[in-house]
Amino acid sequence: MILEKNKIFDLQFILDKNYFLAGIDEAGRGPLAGPVVAAAVIFEKEVFIPGVNDSKQLSENLRESLDKLIKEKAISFAYGIVDEKEIDRINILQATLKAMKIAVENLKTKPNLIIIDGNKSFNSKIPTKTIVKGDAKSFSIAAASILAKVKRDEIMKNAAISFPQYYWDKNKGYGTKQHIDAIKKHSYSPLHRITFLKNIIQNNQETLL
Repeated sequence: MILEKNKIFDLQFILDKNYFLAGIDEAGRGPLAGPVVAAAVIFEKEVFIPGVNDSKQLSENLRESLDKLIKEKAISFAYGIVDEKEIDRINILQATLKAMKIAVENLKTKPNLIIIDGNKSFNSKIPTKTIVKGDAKSFSIAAASILAKVKRDEIMKNAAISFPQYYWDKNKGYGTKQHIDAIKKHSYSPLHRITFLKNIIQNNQETLL
């Protein structure tokens, strides 16, 4: 099998078969509603899945297909989910780092090294390394980006059943014109991030119950 560049990138960190590398990424920093979701994933040294790439570069159908393969082939994978109220309380950056830390803590296999998409890390007893544009460079981080994106999309599709007026099944909570128009018309819901709506809502608008 010919390895793609992202798997070769990861192999530079894996010293032997018992050295476990965890890739971490998140989904949902930008939306107006819903949680931020982080995923962590560990593969055995020789595991490679063709097509695994930055989730933003993949179609929804391909992401969902790869999501299943990643779960089948990973030694361990886990999620960290921080909801909209906590995002409002501590801000999106801290919420994202908290979600990443939870994802690592939920792994059943303890990694030797954690590689994180971006340039911010979290407190951890396990060594961490940040990698800017890691989802495009690293196989493990790309896999984590797919798991996080599919999980968050699933959460928002389910939420859309209770709040169909916001079209979250289509926009996943991102600030599309259709979503913003819906907030202006219906006000905000309990799942919206209030700190993200300052330029959209009026002070006297009340949340939907």
